[in-house]
Amino acid sequence: MIEIKDLHKSYIMGSNSLHVLKGIDFNVEEGELVAIMGSSGSGKSTLLNILGMLDVADEGSYTLDSVPIKNLNEKKAAQYRNKFLGFIFQSFNLINYKTAMENVALPLYYQGVSRKERQEKALKYLGQVGLAEWATHLPSELSGGQKQRVAIARAMASEPKVLLADEPTGALDSTTSYEVMELIQKINDEGNTILVVTHEEDIAKMCKRIVHLKDGIIEKDEKIEQVRASEYV
Repeated sequence: MIEIKDLHKSYIMGSNSLHVLKGIDFNVEEGELVAIMGSSGSGKSTLLNILGMLDVADEGSYTLDSVPIKNLNEKKAAQYRNKFLGFIFQSFNLINYKTAMENVALPLYYQGVSRKERQEKALKYLGQVGLAEWATHLPSELSGGQKQRVAIARAMASEPKVLLADEPTGALDSTTSYEVMELIQKINDEGNTILVVTHEEDIAKMCKRIVHLKDGIIEKDEKIEQVRASEYV
């Protein structure tokens, strides 16, 4: 599903160059649930930005679902993101003046889906995250956990190949974090490929594989026995 080969990325900082990714080799199979861990400055955010087509590597190759991701202009990158990827953010990134249903339907609008189908799909995915009854509520009327569930429904609505979750529990308390991870596990159980960037070890252990980044290289890549979030909910 994802193939990364010899990925390098540097940033110019004044007169200096900061080498952030130093030859990353990284594959993800369809249906995996992978945690990417690393301290601040390890390169995990840069790697996620490249995977999300929000940034480009200086060297190396990135292939997603057998499609080489290279030489994309802004329009093509946006098309590929809509086609291949769903994003879940720590800060939810919901539009405050739109209802839960309108937020979930938004990616479908950019795909040219009809209004009726957008609403039907949005309600379907809100139902899957247990929020069908909150469809007409604004984000300001929702708890943190409910906002993240809306964000997950939005990410799922376009039926992406891969879900990229950037610190999805970072703004939540422990109990709500485990509820969100239980939902992410259920989505993965259905065969969806998910990458979770996290600095929280208990969250990482709820995935099936942990990739440890340190100073721009993969220090360790291990499959683990998954801890089910339902044990803590």
